[in-house]
Amino acid sequence: MLGADGGTDEAAGDEVGGRAGEFDRSSSEFYLNRELSELAYQRRVLHEALDERNPLLERVRFLSIFTRNMDEFFMKRVGGLKQQMEAGITDRTVDGHTPREQWGAVLDAARPMFARQTDCYESVIRPALAEAGVHVVDYDDLSPDERASMREYFERSVLPTLTPLAFDPAHPFPFISNLSLSLAVLTREDDEESPTFTRVKIPQNLPRLVEIAAGERYVLIEEVVRANLDLLFPNAEVVEASLFRLTRNAEVRRDEEVAEDLIDMIEEVLEQRRFATAVRLEVEAGTSERVRQTLVEQLDLDEREVFERPGPMDYREFDTLLDLDRPELKLPEWTPQPHPRLQRQRTPLNDASDDGGDIFARIREDDILLHHPYHSFTDTVQRFIAEAATDPDVLAIKAAIYRTASDSQVIQSLIDAADNGKQVAVMVELKARFDEQNNLEWVRRLEENGIHVAYGTIGLKTHTKTALVVRQEDDGVELYSHVATGNYHSETAKGYVDLGLLTADRDIGQDLVKVFNFFTGPSLDEEFRKLLIAPVTMRDRLTRYVRREAEHARAGRSARIVAKVNALEDPEIVAELYEAAMAGVDVDLVVRDICRLRPGIEGVSENVNVYSVVGRFLEHSRIYYFENGARDPDLRADDSPLGEPEYYIGSADLMTRNLDSRVEAVAPVEDTAIREQLRFVLDLLLRDNRKCWEMNADGSYEQRQPGPGEAVISTQEVLMERARRAAADDDVDCGIPAGDATESDLLVEPADSGRGEFSPGREAIDQGRGEPGPGEPNRGGPSRDRNDVGSGRADRDADSDATGPGADSSASNAEPDSEASDAGTDDRTSAAVESVVATAGGDSAVAENGDLPGPLRDNPDAWYRPDSDHYDFAVRTPDGTVYRETAEGAAAVVERFEE
Repeated sequence: MLGADGGTDEAAGDEVGGRAGEFDRSSSEFYLNRELSELAYQRRVLHEALDERNPLLERVRFLSIFTRNMDEFFMKRVGGLKQQMEAGITDRTVDGHTPREQWGAVLDAARPMFARQTDCYESVIRPALAEAGVHVVDYDDLSPDERASMREYFERSVLPTLTPLAFDPAHPFPFISNLSLSLAVLTREDDEESPTFTRVKIPQNLPRLVEIAAGERYVLIEEVVRANLDLLFPNAEVVEASLFRLTRNAEVRRDEEVAEDLIDMIEEVLEQRRFATAVRLEVEAGTSERVRQTLVEQLDLDEREVFERPGPMDYREFDTLLDLDRPELKLPEWTPQPHPRLQRQRTPLNDASDDGGDIFARIREDDILLHHPYHSFTDTVQRFIAEAATDPDVLAIKAAIYRTASDSQVIQSLIDAADNGKQVAVMVELKARFDEQNNLEWVRRLEENGIHVAYGTIGLKTHTKTALVVRQEDDGVELYSHVATGNYHSETAKGYVDLGLLTADRDIGQDLVKVFNFFTGPSLDEEFRKLLIAPVTMRDRLTRYVRREAEHARAGRSARIVAKVNALEDPEIVAELYEAAMAGVDVDLVVRDICRLRPGIEGVSENVNVYSVVGRFLEHSRIYYFENGARDPDLRADDSPLGEPEYYIGSADLMTRNLDSRVEAVAPVEDTAIREQLRFVLDLLLRDNRKCWEMNADGSYEQRQPGPGEAVISTQEVLMERARRAAADDDVDCGIPAGDATESDLLVEPADSGRGEFSPGREAIDQGRGEPGPGEPNRGGPSRDRNDVGSGRADRDADSDATGPGADSSASNAEPDSEASDAGTDDRTSAAVESVVATAGGDSAVAENGDLPGPLRDNPDAWYRPDSDHYDFAVRTPDGTVYRETAEGAAAVVERFEE
């Protein structure tokens, strides 16, 4: 039997797997259910509406997000389960359950979630809004003058849009569109014995929250319609008027192999989706049995698919309240910042100059890491395409578009490029769910402008987010690549956390040439120089890397895997991670939503941790880290790939569909400075105690909380402040400075290279303060001459220990100062915010004569010199021994515990 969190009710924690340490790849008890794991994520989303530490209108926003997410879940996932049931499929998933069993478990799990959402609004949010002067009132609570005003509004603006559709012997049951809000009205005329059923659709093109008094009083439009039905049915008695809302299946499929034209096929899918099978019916509490049965029978629903909802059943439009000019009820506004590497000597957009100020000169210097929404999409990705479109030296531009904005400037730049005589090829994925219509329109516009457009590939969905610019330069043709985790979508780039790599790496460029040739040609190459490409090389390479870590662990070496993904669903990858953990590999997984793996199983996954971060921005980036024996100097040789830590970013999650049924691209990150930025991000995520949840073995989650006196660490808040400070500091040389250097489990270079042991911010995070101790190196990044195009990575590495701005690395963070937040902002978190962005340096605490720092001299019993090849100091603390490489680092630990 399925439990609410995705596992079987019988199996949890140490009980999984029989005897401790036994693991059978085929045993269902080791795998959580995909659908219930996604619902566990939606509980975390709903928690943001329940969390009193969030500003009031932010909580309203998450009520809206929860509704949208659950709508999509029922349309896609429940719709898919229902299709399988109707097809008679009884195969069991890897977690051991049939489609029907999963369908029933999902419905049972969702019901209390909807009840919790309603209770949150009615008991907490609505009263809090009223207390703040924003009243969403019932129609019965309107004054006589307000009712008169609403009746006039109804007669003038609403009534003309309504179309009553009766269901009687003369009229068939009306079509009910997906996600539409409707009134089921029973009316009776004088000579009728039985009332007539009529469906009245609530207009979707009028404001849902009807304004009574500007910014102060609102009433829902469905209440206005219901209260004035006598004007719609003037000669009938209104016996009942009950709200309902229908959800239809979005999993409409066609056989691509027999489709003569992919565009025609997609248009047919869009049409069929309108009339697809119903998968959920929400009805208002108190709806009569007559109305309920009529809907269930006519829509061919199971009674279990009916959800009774007191209060509003659709919160999507409630996010319009965020437009109110009430900053004290919101999070502080965030404006994506310029990237420091791309704003120096900045020339106007589309105006490339000869002074080295164009974006391609910047990329030639060194790879550039973009981090959205901390960095502006317009000033980075959009600029990359726009400058290429007008640059006379650019020969060709190629781009893969999965989702894009309806007014996409990226698409417009591609059209401009074609007008300017460039060769332009665009892959537009027509099968991007819910964006099919938008993508169809862009395909037509691109083709009208003479651009080569590929619509997709048979049997595969193109999910890669890549662009390639081919440019003629003095020494030949150069390739400039953009490999990213997010879409070329200017709007989602403001709210999704994504990464992008701009690089002039020839091997990556040549790999993208092969990928784009596949989009327009007959086949996909199976040999790539650096990129991991699905579905041809990615699964094999990732599996190989996981097994390699296991071999390192079996050989007695330190072994570590860290992955940040949206989902971990593929059973084979899950099994590989279990086996690596059993071999002794430390595994940290930051998984936004679906996760099949169970951490904490005795003898199997005790050294696996699973986390999930849910914040104001949607975590969407993918990062992979493999330590690869980098702490063992005996492994490294000029011709050996061992002994070097590896970082990757790209579009692929660890899902079967991504690895086997989509075209995906994941790129290695070789630039040490960019690795430091990625390590900083991973360290923050693993230390987050404000928005981070930790998974238990049964699939349930617990939110981390800061301990007494502990600074609040919120990854997204820290990165926003870092980006803001970096953009304002002329000496900062990277997108988001990693800060000062302290010890970490993650490496950017081999451990004996002088940089590999360091991690930005770990000690500062531990202390809740971020200023480096006297003499500790600053990791803000050295300032370099931008005209020195050939400086490259060697110069950056040579300057790595130079003291510069952005040195501080505290990962603590204060919550926004909002009157709506009960927690508010206390002194310790305010100080932590300051520390996280401090740019302090200092003179060495070790005097020229070699004397130790004062705290070590004054407390000789608090520390000793360990027998270690890596650490020179060991500090005795109440929490155990802490190892430090430098005297300054050890002194800082002693000072902390002296306090």
